[in-house]
Amino acid sequence: MFPNSPGRPPLPHSGYSPSQLLQAQLSFQKHVGTKSSDDGIKVSDSVPAINGSCPAICLSRMLMNGNILPPMSPQPWSYGNHNPMVSPGSSSSTFQNRKRRSDEGNIYDVKRQRFHTPPQSSPAIHQSVPLRDDLRRSFPGSIALPLLQSPAPEINGCASSSRDSWLFDHVELTLPIAKEKLSQQILDLFQACQQQISDLKKKDVCRAELQREIQQIFPQSRLYLVGSSLNGFGTRSSDADLCLVMKEEPVNQKTEARHILSLLQKHFYTRLSYIERPQLIRAKVPIVKFRDKVSGVEFDLNVNNVVGIRNTFLLRTYAHMENRVRPLVLVVKKWASHHGINDASRGTLSSYSLVLMVLHYLQTQPEPILPSLQKIYPDCFNPTMQLHLVHQAPRNVPQYFSKNGASLGELLVGFLKYFAIEFEWGKRTVSVREGKAMARTDGIEWRNKYICVEEPFDRTNTARAVHEKQKFDLIQEEFLKAWVRLRDNRDLNSVLPVQRIIGMQKR
Repeated sequence: MFPNSPGRPPLPHSGYSPSQLLQAQLSFQKHVGTKSSDDGIKVSDSVPAINGSCPAICLSRMLMNGNILPPMSPQPWSYGNHNPMVSPGSSSSTFQNRKRRSDEGNIYDVKRQRFHTPPQSSPAIHQSVPLRDDLRRSFPGSIALPLLQSPAPEINGCASSSRDSWLFDHVELTLPIAKEKLSQQILDLFQACQQQISDLKKKDVCRAELQREIQQIFPQSRLYLVGSSLNGFGTRSSDADLCLVMKEEPVNQKTEARHILSLLQKHFYTRLSYIERPQLIRAKVPIVKFRDKVSGVEFDLNVNNVVGIRNTFLLRTYAHMENRVRPLVLVVKKWASHHGINDASRGTLSSYSLVLMVLHYLQTQPEPILPSLQKIYPDCFNPTMQLHLVHQAPRNVPQYFSKNGASLGELLVGFLKYFAIEFEWGKRTVSVREGKAMARTDGIEWRNKYICVEEPFDRTNTARAVHEKQKFDLIQEEFLKAWVRLRDNRDLNSVLPVQRIIGMQKR
């Protein structure tokens, strides 16, 4: 799936054998310990307590968060029964005595299963326990992938240089001019809710620290920040998606990925005090969900779901090539969430599906506002491109100038109308790859589904679908009601509590 770099000898095709995975799990359990907590996770009595100051990475995270703690004496930390997160009888611990959410069953998407953890009164101080060499794992097929490395955070006004400083480059697009009330309301909402560079930095500092921890177990792995945090469509309240790349070959999600994530879940639980409630979710693409106590961000970590990396940079390019795209996507996501149709775990639309639907609508106008990037620039968005080159694609695509002068308000009304009464759901599929509505086929991936949104890089399969007639009717009803209201009064408040949402962002 991922060809070798020029000049590199071909890699032998190899995966993780069952014996290797079993040995990794047994070795991990042997060295972590055998004492069970009330949660069923084995924790160690043998890991020594660490006395010392906060590591430099911790200091950088507090500085970036704007939270600098007063001088304090270092406290002893232990990752056994005396871990302050899980100490028996501790009233401050909400983790040990809380029953874990079931991770079995028919899960369309776990994105919206948030933890609702009360905010911490002060950031946790990171304590890092050096991992013993006998816990390090190396599997055939794991190579030193030249993947993305993030810039070092700025400390005391000094930042170390990085070859990937593009991550925090702020792409400046002049916002469209609001010619009427509805357009101005959309812009006000967008400016209040869009993700800030400081939000992205907090997420990436956690990613960098986790990569350092994970590489003590899997030295050749790399950790990517993907999804809305990086593609330009994130909000201040967006959670973060992480993709752990282990090797160039695909990973079996039901066996290998679950074994790897199981090891990482236990490692996070027992040794990383700043990670709160790591939970393994056995979905189609299994993940570990957790919350970073320092930044307050919730994360979903998967293994080798590399299509998400490609999608991130495809959407990032769309987001920054036309100045109406991001405000329109944000208001659609806020509207759908407010009306209960933006929750894939409950059978409605995922945020990713909504983004693709907006892009598709902008592509299908009589005078298109967006082109199909995959058709115009096939080399930049080649599904077989090596991962360490994927992030360069947006740099090679020029800004797009559309002759369509529709305002944001007009586009929002048109989008709602298009999917309320114009799009033929029973016959068509939303395709951003082709830039048009595609005819539904008889393939098994399209059967018995009421809404189908094609995955741009994986043409033969889609997980972006609505399966239940009741959910489909609800979605279509909300599109129709919103279209009629905005058509008649052109006031965003008729479909969304704009000022309340903006006020929440200012708290």
